[in-house]
Amino acid sequence: MTASEHRPDALRRLIKRSQFQRAARGNRAGRSAFGLQTIAAAEAQPGVGFTVTKKTGNSPERNRIKRRLRAAVTACARDFVPHHDYVLVGRREALSEPFAKLVADLGALIVRVHTPRSADERHSSGRGPRKPRQ
Repeated sequence: MTASEHRPDALRRLIKRSQFQRAARGNRAGRSAFGLQTIAAAEAQPGVGFTVTKKTGNSPERNRIKRRLRAAVTACARDFVPHHDYVLVGRREALSEPFAKLVADLGALIVRVHTPRSADERHSSGRGPRKPRQ
């Protein structure tokens, strides 16, 4: 066994496209700087992946966003729940957001994606309450 398998804050990296697509089908939550997607996984160590689209900016900007998100994940490594995969979807606001806020937002989103939602919240479009069916 390697040293990383004994550390409780060791994280797996998601690299295959299928892992990212699987996480996209799970729970999700977002902030202005990034979105977080999560789904249960078979492996004990939490898996983390990063994605930033070309719409976000040129390659140096996208790489800087990913570096900032990786650093935030390292700071919150103990908050990730075992047997889950997480994907962080970076947005342009991650470049200008203070690092402490990135870390605080990530910690809050990890808690949020694992809290069970009521039946009313599950299928909401985010535009307010639904009209009752007649």
